[in-house]
Amino acid sequence: MTFWTALAALTPILAVFLFLVILRWPALKAMPASLALTALVALLVWRVPMLQVAAATLEGLFIALSILWIVFGALLLLNTLRESGALDAIRDGFVRVTPDRRVQLILIAWLFGAFIEGAAGFGTPAALCAPLLVALGFPPLAAAALALVANSSPVSFGAVGTPALIGVAQGLGDAGTPALIRAVTAQATRFDLLIGTSLPLVLCVLLTRFFGERRSWREGLGAWQFALFAGLAFTVPAWLVATFLGPEFPSLLGGLLGLAIGMMAARQGFLTPKTPWDFAPGSGEAPVASTGASSMTLARAWAPYGLAALLLTLTRLDFLPFKGWMQGAQVSWTAILGTSISATLTPLYLPGTVFAFTALATLVLHSMTRAQARAAFQLSLKRVSGAAITLGAAVPLVRIFIHSGINAAGLESMPLELAALAAGALGRGWPLAAPFVGALGSFISGSATFSNLMFTLFQHSVAVQTALAVPVVLALQMLGANAGNMICVLNVVAAASVVGLLGEEGRIIRLTLPPMVYYCIFAGLLGLLAIA
Repeated sequence: MTFWTALAALTPILAVFLFLVILRWPALKAMPASLALTALVALLVWRVPMLQVAAATLEGLFIALSILWIVFGALLLLNTLRESGALDAIRDGFVRVTPDRRVQLILIAWLFGAFIEGAAGFGTPAALCAPLLVALGFPPLAAAALALVANSSPVSFGAVGTPALIGVAQGLGDAGTPALIRAVTAQATRFDLLIGTSLPLVLCVLLTRFFGERRSWREGLGAWQFALFAGLAFTVPAWLVATFLGPEFPSLLGGLLGLAIGMMAARQGFLTPKTPWDFAPGSGEAPVASTGASSMTLARAWAPYGLAALLLTLTRLDFLPFKGWMQGAQVSWTAILGTSISATLTPLYLPGTVFAFTALATLVLHSMTRAQARAAFQLSLKRVSGAAITLGAAVPLVRIFIHSGINAAGLESMPLELAALAAGALGRGWPLAAPFVGALGSFISGSATFSNLMFTLFQHSVAVQTALAVPVVLALQMLGANAGNMICVLNVVAAASVVGLLGEEGRIIRLTLPPMVYYCIFAGLLGLLAIA
């Protein structure tokens, strides 16, 4: 691959970075421009047939509908709870547990988010946790960015193990034996005993440094005891489950147990900071006002979230019939424009359907009026409509990038060519690059599962060719795919839309990029030590 073809392959990544991060264009403008540039490069340099580009674009629009439905469902549930007065009760409940914003952030974004990731995956935790943080009084930018950072380590086993059971296993093909999958997932959780455990402390430091009155690193480090305790409260159970039970339930059970432990510890003041930390008075970060009654009990206020978590779990378990029933209702488009590209939508199985059903159930649970229901629906529809254009450009861009392997230039797809170039340059030093390849996959595809599908076989080949331990390299692929969720454009747009920050996606990425790099470097160094 020449310098110019390498530069062409980097176009989707460079364009998004240039327009969103450097030029600070809103995603509403940056993503259509990036899509146009990527399509042009695919046609002229990669020589992808016009029909292939058009089919990939249509597939992307099809997938974007599913993402919009998830976002709408999350918004509808949030706004329904806002109208009923439940958010007031939830906010007061967290304040009663602890007034410390650092501890609140850990409990919601890290532990509750891990449980939701284990149950649903696919960007759901940020869509739920970010608006909940805003309702508690967090600045929208902090809520979106930090919810994305927290939604990293648990992603390895999101949606009841989908990134491992589908992404890694199907990505490996015949090489994906059950024994290898279990070895890879166990290795990934061993690495995360160090990397993941440190993430709650990273969250606290980012919170106080970028959103505190004094812009202090030290104030974030002041919560180190509870932060590391909360980190272990998730990573240790996740490691035990992955090692002895397999990849289905590490995040779900780890998040559930961790949340129970974290809540009890915070309520008793165990290892929490002596002096609570809060945002500056009068700085504009006021809690979201509710139009409903404020006398609701905490159990009744949390009931819809509990119902959503229960439904997400029950509909993701293979031994129950619900998953098959819901996945059976499909909308498919095969051989789009006569190409090999196909798209399938399972509307009932998407988390957005669970959220919407829960919102409807909340109308009864909280005895809401028609006027309240109408207000929640209208506000949600207005908010999600702003994300439609952005996602309608971002997802097709990704699909063109992935489907560029069909071309007249005699090249592999753009992501595979880039990965091969990096492998040839690094050799035995590949563990340093392996996590970044995984992150690249998530960045461009919008999913750790898709990243694993794209790059797992490639990572396996590199490990064999360079005589590196296969489980170690594949675990680094999984961890890198987790890290890429922090900067994935699709997740960023979804998080921005649910907290009212459409047009501010570049600011979010500038905050989530450093922890993504930290995560990948940490993982790479552990990988080098593991093969030494």
